[in-house]
Amino acid sequence: MKAIVCPRYGPPEVLQFKEVEKPIPKDNEVLVRVHAATVTTGDCEFRGLKLPLTWQLLVRIGFGLRRPRKKILGQELAGEIESVGNAVRRYKKGDPVFVATGLRLGAWAEYACVPEKGLIAIKPANMSYEEAAILPVGGLHALHLLSKAKIQRGQQVLIIGAGGTVGTIAVQLARSFGAEVSGVDAGRKLDMLRSIGADHVIDYTREDFSKSGETYDVVFDVVGKSSFSACVKSLKEGGVYLLGNPGLSQQLRGLWTSITTSKKVVGGMVSYRTEDLVFLKELAEAGKIGSVIDRRYTLEQIAEANRYVESGQKTGNVVITVQP
Repeated sequence: MKAIVCPRYGPPEVLQFKEVEKPIPKDNEVLVRVHAATVTTGDCEFRGLKLPLTWQLLVRIGFGLRRPRKKILGQELAGEIESVGNAVRRYKKGDPVFVATGLRLGAWAEYACVPEKGLIAIKPANMSYEEAAILPVGGLHALHLLSKAKIQRGQQVLIIGAGGTVGTIAVQLARSFGAEVSGVDAGRKLDMLRSIGADHVIDYTREDFSKSGETYDVVFDVVGKSSFSACVKSLKEGGVYLLGNPGLSQQLRGLWTSITTSKKVVGGMVSYRTEDLVFLKELAEAGKIGSVIDRRYTLEQIAEANRYVESGQKTGNVVITVQP
């Protein structure tokens, strides 16, 4: 099969389009013929190790000191089940599925093996493979954190970094929970944010949300680059600050804030469940969440896709069309 191989950490040019051996599913796995995958900021950070030193060390320990042990990257995909292992009962050949491969990686290939009890679910019936492929990473992360806030109808939610992989789903999820949503991002993304349901939009290049005097029941900093103090200041008493990409100092300050004030800070370890993927499927089929696709690339164009994602210009998601 054809796949993208990452022989070492580095810039997009290290990625190689190669012929590799087609995987064979174990007894508890399904083999998926991949129709679509994605390139996310997280993929680029992993490939290039453009991370804080502590995270760089953790990645090297977990995935290989000098080069990735798992050569085929990619964290989410959608496709059709080609075959199933002897012990598989939930799925059958021909089932359309969408998958978060997570730390197993492997999505940038024509075929991928996935555990039957992994983060896999039947694809939303009203979505194409490309549209479904972008749901797992952003959807699971946004759902995990927003569920911690226990959003009530009518509450005000501020989402910082609303125009990316996680943010676009977060806006729609918060709206589906009945919140009044304000999205913060660059000016070129604001029309898109309005189109997916944001009640208010803020161009961070022109306006500092923390100086408007507005306060919110929930502040969700998706990217993790905003001032911790400014975000806490923008919370109402009893409000919740969600750290989408926290550093160690933010987590420590968050713990202290949660202990000493009425405001709660949530971040750190995340856990995803298959039931959450099914929940996202149901929301998609009910028309409550949809996909935002900026650009499409072929598997051979993966380096170009990585460069575009790293440029910081993408609105929503970048999709890789693997097999029509």
